[in-house]
Amino acid sequence: MIISQTAKTYAKGLVLTTQNGATSCDAILEELNNVKNIIKSSDDLNGVLNSPAVTTEQKLLIIQDIFQNKVSENTFNFLKLLAEKNRFNEFAQIIEAFKQELDIINGIQRVQVVSAIELTEEYKQKIITKLSEKLNKTIITDWQIDDSIIAGLVIKINDDIIDTSIKNKLENLSKIKGNL
Repeated sequence: MIISQTAKTYAKGLVLTTQNGATSCDAILEELNNVKNIIKSSDDLNGVLNSPAVTTEQKLLIIQDIFQNKVSENTFNFLKLLAEKNRFNEFAQIIEAFKQELDIINGIQRVQVVSAIELTEEYKQKIITKLSEKLNKTIITDWQIDDSIIAGLVIKINDDIIDTSIKNKLENLSKIKGNL
């Protein structure tokens, strides 16, 4: 998912509001995910919160009716802010950006590892250990299998890709051969 700069700004602001200690970041993330699921489950609610034809006052009343006393004060105020600024269309992106901010705070790096075959647990652990040492962070991996890479690994870290696959090597050889 591509995350807009606006969503990142809102996520950073939300992290700052949690520094008063009233509600933990993890609790707010859980609440935000619950709110997202509620909105996603109701086409009407989703439509109203994202509609420019519905006034801010009406949106605030709806948020108050549904979420007041069901989420923390921080989360409730954040939902009201999104309504006031007409930013519910970026709610999913804001949650993703908030997760990324929490990962930074907690020293976590999410990594996607693609292999041609299922890797053994021992080999997976070696990869995690090596990445953890190199990045000096706790690694959370998303393991995927794609037999089209033939052999080797494709490791995605944020926007960086380390491609040691045979498919990539063959494509590079073909490009070199084409330039001769």
